Amino acid sequence: METKFSKLTGADKGIMIFAYVILGLFVAAIILPVVYIILASFIDPITLQNHGLTFDFSKWTLTAYERVMTNAQIWTGFKNAMIYSVLFTIISVTVTLLAAYPMSRPDFKGKGFFNVMFVITMFFGGGLIPTYLLISNLGMLDTIWAVLIPGAFNVWNMIIARTYYMGIPGDMQEAAEIDGATEMVYFFKILLPLCAPIIATIAMWQFVGMWNSYFDAMIYLNDAAKQPLQLVLRAILIQSQPEPGMVSDMQSTAARAQLAELLKYATIIISSVPLMILYPFFQKYFDSGIMAGAVKG
Repeated sequence: METKFSKLTGADKGIMIFAYVILGLFVAAIILPVVYIILASFIDPITLQNHGLTFDFSKWTLTAYERVMTNAQIWTGFKNAMIYSVLFTIISVTVTLLAAYPMSRPDFKGKGFFNVMFVITMFFGGGLIPTYLLISNLGMLDTIWAVLIPGAFNVWNMIIARTYYMGIPGDMQEAAEIDGATEMVYFFKILLPLCAPIIATIAMWQFVGMWNSYFDAMIYLNDAAKQPLQLVLRAILIQSQPEPGMVSDMQSTAARAQLAELLKYATIIISSVPLMILYPFFQKYFDSGIMAGAVKG
């Protein structure tokens, strides 16, 4: 039976084989570390250090997961991270879509000026100290808004959404205007339903970004009850490292170092589970959403 591959010339076959080999290497580079982390999180640290991965289940342990999951601060951090990620996604997507719409309209006066201003912010920022002073002067220190507001507007996402808007035929708006639809009716009832792919894509990006973020929370939040999961897990890892005063106690130092190594893998798995559950529901929108910027500039 003749296949598409058999119809290719010798040079094309060579290029295809080379491309598949490179693709296979990339896939292996992604999958193998994930598999290693999952298995290593269950294996006794001494066995892992001396013999590496093993499928001798007598050498497996749930110590790391027990240590992490019995920590009340973990559950508080998980709740905070979920709240922050959901609220941040809602705020960010709303602001991005509203900002992108006028920038996509050819009749919007001053569009060039605002484009330049937006692009400048992609390359230049005020820095950490001015930003901290601004957050402090606004009275947002140690509040949820210090985590949600500063990064809510992403210029790159706005450009992608604007490009997606521009790819929708203008005849739709003309037809809506003939039927008596106002600008608001057209935007919310006609345009947005057509933008499900780009909305899902931006929402996923922002949710993942906030879920993995810890730096802003570390800088602006002092109350442990407000800390997100990533900051809590970071604290657990740091606390499990050998302290400088314990160098003379080799046995204790070694035990703490081994536990820290085991905790490292378990915390990676715990913090990644929500994203692995969420991603399949958004994956179908990625192809059409992420390629929007390649259609029209």
